[in-house]
Amino acid sequence: MIKMIIGGAVVAALLSGSAQAATTRPSAAARPTALWVINPTDTGCRVELELTARSGAVTPVSLISDGQIVSLRFFKDDLPARAFLPIRIDKARFSNLMLRGEDGAGELVLSEETEAAMKKGGTLGVAWLTEEPLTVPLAGSEQGLADLKTCGAQTASRHRERLAADQAARDRAEAEGRAKALNDAQLAAVQAQTAAAEAQRRQVEETAERQRRAEAAAQERVYAEARQRAYEEEQRRRAYQAQAPQRPYYGDEDEDDRWAPPPRPTWPPPRYYNPY
Repeated sequence: MIKMIIGGAVVAALLSGSAQAATTRPSAAARPTALWVINPTDTGCRVELELTARSGAVTPVSLISDGQIVSLRFFKDDLPARAFLPIRIDKARFSNLMLRGEDGAGELVLSEETEAAMKKGGTLGVAWLTEEPLTVPLAGSEQGLADLKTCGAQTASRHRERLAADQAARDRAEAEGRAKALNDAQLAAVQAQTAAAEAQRRQVEETAERQRRAEAAAQERVYAEARQRAYEEEQRRRAYQAQAPQRPYYGDEDEDDRWAPPPRPTWPPPRYYNPY
């Protein structure tokens, strides 16, 4: 009977100790949280993480998000253009698509399954980034990832708005440039037409002026020739008048040989002499 009482007391004490230990053990929901420092970028937000090896070497990586996806960004030499690489969360394997950026950095695009595991997990492990496996605690990851995506969505939205505004400004500038070019072309065409019409008008005027001068010169030549003929005629008339006393009188002494009557015929006419 005493043994049974003592045995029951021991069992009760053991049960009481295990219960107290259970109440003092921290639950998963009450695990310590870490403050994730989120920094906005031009196109989203990022969180800097430091992966550590067993030797104590530290490799910095970044978690980035644009509000839609979360990516693990890192630097490594000789990265392929794309690959399917695994990471471990609490030793569970999750494979994700890796893309190489223009600057040579790698971006591991986390799937929804990987992102959900990171929110609940305690340790992130990467075995292929360096010669040693790397790990980093994920304390505070649930709230940190939520804040990262919220910040990324807001920043990406502002970035898209800036891009849209810049594109609208460029489109407006291009439209104004095209309109100005069209107006300049139309003005140049009008000016060219005006210049051509003015050149044609001047050509017509110059042609008319040359024709007028040619006609005036021709008239002047005709007039000069007429005056020269009249002068020569006057000189011949005067010469004829000067020789008038030696010439036979036929009536009007002002007449010259051109207007003088023909000589009077003799009557009877002389006979035709024919010796044969």
